[in-house]
Amino acid sequence: MLKFSHDPDGQNLKISFHGDLDIDSTEVVEEEVIPLSEKYKTVNINFEDVPFVDSSGMGLLMNLVRTLNEKGTKVTIANVRDEVMEIFDLLQLSNILGEEVFI
Repeated sequence: MLKFSHDPDGQNLKISFHGDLDIDSTEVVEEEVIPLSEKYKTVNINFEDVPFVDSSGMGLLMNLVRTLNEKGTKVTIANVRDEVMEIFDLLQLSNILGEEVFI
């Protein structure tokens, strides 16, 4: 089960995900993370505590970034574990979401 913590700083929001990003994360991302994030200019998502992302999680992540970008919020993703980044690279996620998303 995915949990998250957040730390607002003016127009910037730092979010830390804790747990797997998978089908069980849908409600958390769509009903809590996206609405919380929409009012900020930038959102930095810390992936340090995300050990696993499946295809549903990839879809959620793409939806999160695209939805926020459409509302004018810049999203960056940091501290992605090597094993998760390998999957992101295999699926060319940085090409889909933009190279600037992953820092």
